[in-house]
Amino acid sequence: MAEVLPDFQRTQAAFAAYIRDPEHSPRPEGVSDERMMAYRDLFFNNIDNFIATAFPVLRSLLSEEDWRLLIRDFYRRHRCGTPLFIEIAQEFLEYLSNERQAELIDPPYLLELAHYEWVELALAVSEAESSQERDDLMPRLLDVSATLSPLAWPLAYQFPVHHIGPDFQPSFAGEMPTFLVVYRNREDLVRFMELNQVSYRLLQFVGQSPERTVREQLSMIAEELQHPEPGRVLEFGVNLIKRLHQKGVIGLCG
Repeated sequence: MAEVLPDFQRTQAAFAAYIRDPEHSPRPEGVSDERMMAYRDLFFNNIDNFIATAFPVLRSLLSEEDWRLLIRDFYRRHRCGTPLFIEIAQEFLEYLSNERQAELIDPPYLLELAHYEWVELALAVSEAESSQERDDLMPRLLDVSATLSPLAWPLAYQFPVHHIGPDFQPSFAGEMPTFLVVYRNREDLVRFMELNQVSYRLLQFVGQSPERTVREQLSMIAEELQHPEPGRVLEFGVNLIKRLHQKGVIGLCG
């Protein structure tokens, strides 16, 4: 036998259902349409504002009508797992990844652009600490370990998300993936750096094998690439690690 909810809980459920989806849910009994409209608009506009602030580029690329349709679908369909306003952006990304049913209004880069913008926000508010500077280890760089900062995220996209904006809206993915590292530097500013496939692979190795020395990490890459001149890979890798260390992407430990 189904549990019968107390009157106040039934009223709360009806109130929430109407606020979430007024087109398909009846207005709670005993509450005027004028009052419900005020609540309905207040709740929706708050969510709209939070998401527009977190995804400014995506917002700028959609018309007012298309944007509101997108946010309305999120508002109606998604069940947030957190009460924290700061995490609404992550909830929106989860909706796009797992629940969004593709519509004609959706640009092909929708999910990747949203992910890129979310990464910038996530790094900006992260409580993680950046890697400490260890310039004293630089003279013996090949024989120390390189570690990836928790505030540096190597990323691969099918679309060049860092270039997308009102003047550049690609209809098709690129022939080659776009490799980036998005990071928060020691001045607490979020920045990005474009990578090639080798430098992206290096950051993956550093993140996955922090116990290995730089020499070992670069040798593994040279072997994976079957490079005819492993010394060239070592030279390139050392110069790259120096640059990334200065930016706070990579830390060194002896």
